[in-house]
Amino acid sequence: MESAPPLVVREDEDATATLTLNRPEKLNAINIPLMVALRAHLDSLAGDPSVRCVVLTGAGRSFCAGHDLETIATGERAPSRHFEPETIDALEALPMPTIAKIRGHCFTGGLELALGCDLLLATEDAKLGDTHGQWGLVPVWGMSVRLPERVGRARAKELMFTSRRIDGAEAAAIGLVDRAVPADGLDAAVAELASEITANSPGTNRIAKALLAGHADRSRSDALLLERNRPYGAPEDRAERMSASRRSSKKSRG
Repeated sequence: MESAPPLVVREDEDATATLTLNRPEKLNAINIPLMVALRAHLDSLAGDPSVRCVVLTGAGRSFCAGHDLETIATGERAPSRHFEPETIDALEALPMPTIAKIRGHCFTGGLELALGCDLLLATEDAKLGDTHGQWGLVPVWGMSVRLPERVGRARAKELMFTSRRIDGAEAAAIGLVDRAVPADGLDAAVAELASEITANSPGTNRIAKALLAGHADRSRSDALLLERNRPYGAPEDRAERMSASRRSSKKSRG
């Protein structure tokens, strides 16, 4: 008997780990086994110094159509009460930069997953939206916090109160995603962005991400002090980066 395909596939290349939600026949709708598989990958990545960037995407024609409503109807239970939102917290807390690579559907729970990433890239014809209200559900995975952080409270209210779906081009215009590209250009755009990230100092990126996360809960003056007096020290790869920079300068002058 053939074993079932993994619900989340990890592929590593050039210091970038790509996690692919792998329920294409269900438009990668989220169920508990998929979330458990994703959490295991996130826990592994959190302590993997060889990975400098993480890309989250979906197999087939969609990123993620949201929570699989059939599992809600059958009463499928997570390993713990807040397992799903804590998994998105774990995605957000990864020490390296993360990119959501969005094509096709990105609704509700899928959008909440994407919002757990640092950067969001989508195709111009992708469809994004919060449809909690359409189904008589309420957000518990972070939508009411992360969506207004992205687009502002007024815009978040409009999107949440109406369950309106918008395409990638409009999502880029309102700041929900960082960039929208033609459908045939998404792979190249994400690869280029990941390459730019991994070419940078991983130590600096980790410190910058931690500082930015820490600033959100502090006053401006306290955030400035946090940066000034940070306990992190210099990136561990500072000496290596400076040496490489000197060699590059000498070559350009020669």
